[in-house]
Amino acid sequence: AAYISKLKFARIAPTKVHHVLDLVRGKTVDAGLDALRFMPHRSARMVDKLIKSARANAEDRGERNVGSLFVKTATAGSGPTLKRIQPHARGMGFMIKKRFTHITIGLESKVA
Repeated sequence: AAYISKLKFARIAPTKVHHVLDLVRGKTVDAGLDALRFMPHRSARMVDKLIKSARANAEDRGERNVGSLFVKTATAGSGPTLKRIQPHARGMGFMIKKRFTHITIGLESKVA
């Protein structure tokens, strides 16, 4: 992908982000932003910001036709995990995993 933006250490599980990324992958930037605008998911706000950031990166690097950009890559990799212990029955402990996510959005021009 030509124009990339990344969000590292987002305090949300990768599986929750995957659903939103599957929706925008392959769409044009405007269609992707329209789809995200009415989604109730918290991750939709993060992905929305990332797409706008990647589009701004494209403009900054001299992309003439910003309207022809589409979402080429959209990935959510797992970051580190905070581990917390919750007391459980019979003196045992239950592990709570607070997962982090690295989200990457890559835009590319259809003309290229």
